[in-house]
Amino acid sequence: MFLLVRPAEGNHSSLISFNLMESRFTTVILAAGLGKRMHSDLPKVLHQIAGKPLVHYVIDLARSVGSQRILLVIGHKRELVIKATVGMAVEYVVQEPQLGTGDAVKYCEPALKDFEGDVLVLSGDVPLMKPATVEAAYALHSQSEALVTVFTFAPDDPSGYGRIVRGEKGELRRIVEHKDTIGAEKSILEVNAGIYFFESKILFETLQQVTNRNAAGEYYITDVIGILEKQDRPLAAYFVADPIEVAGVNSLAQLKELEQIYLTRLKG
Repeated sequence: MFLLVRPAEGNHSSLISFNLMESRFTTVILAAGLGKRMHSDLPKVLHQIAGKPLVHYVIDLARSVGSQRILLVIGHKRELVIKATVGMAVEYVVQEPQLGTGDAVKYCEPALKDFEGDVLVLSGDVPLMKPATVEAAYALHSQSEALVTVFTFAPDDPSGYGRIVRGEKGELRRIVEHKDTIGAEKSILEVNAGIYFFESKILFETLQQVTNRNAAGEYYITDVIGILEKQDRPLAAYFVADPIEVAGVNSLAQLKELEQIYLTRLKG
């Protein structure tokens, strides 16, 4: 099901602190999931850090870096997410049922069919990304003329993450899923953070080729990168030095940990 609700007219432009002349991207925020490990029926993105829902931090980030539009993909208990974000100058896209990240982004295609810029894909449960990091990644994306730029980081334990394989010039060659690593690939510490810049038209054209022939029966956005890699298209990777910036919330323990880090940084 596709549903697009545009924000009311008003002070939208006054909320943007970045020069739009320097920005040609729209942001898609993935916020449709339940988050089973949170042990709550509340949508994961509505759990709070310092009294503020996770998704508010992500919307604020998208606004601060000058996104032309912000599309919020919603699903589980979407009425609660809408209620919590009304007035934040976002547009709502309903993903029903929820069949993976690629499926979520594909629902945004009707809203972006005439858009010719880039798409920033953010996760609604990653609250502590800094605007300067997004701006630096976008500069790399633009200057390298990449069709995709993947945000990467180096966790203490890379197990379970897709490894980043770079070429001689530092360009992204491919992402190898943990289960598929062989030889030297197993020792790679740089991994996929699940945040991306895409060239819009290429993104939606390639999503048409993505299938759900996998154990979960879902459509993965990383398959877009695999398809473009086989076509030898230009790809880039931006390394995020501070893993906390790309840390997501998958449990109440992680939520508490990020809240403590956030409050400590406020004091510092």
